[in-house]
Amino acid sequence: TFYAASSPETDDYVKIGSKITSDSVVCIVEAMKLFNEIEAEVKGEIVEILAENGQLVEYGQPLFLVRPE
Repeated sequence: TFYAASSPETDDYVKIGSKITSDSVVCIVEAMKLFNEIEAEVKGEIVEILAENGQLVEYGQPLFLVRPE
């Protein structure tokens, strides 16, 4: 399951236009009751968010479009 923020009361990790570095946390993915922070692995700008908050996602599924720097 894709989560855009660490809790419902906090802001999303990233939004369209957010600048990110390779170690920026961009979301949380829950798998088998474990919550994993996902890092960007690239430097750039978020162009599009491809998953909705609470959406089930698959391994290898693209979650963001990033314009690399």
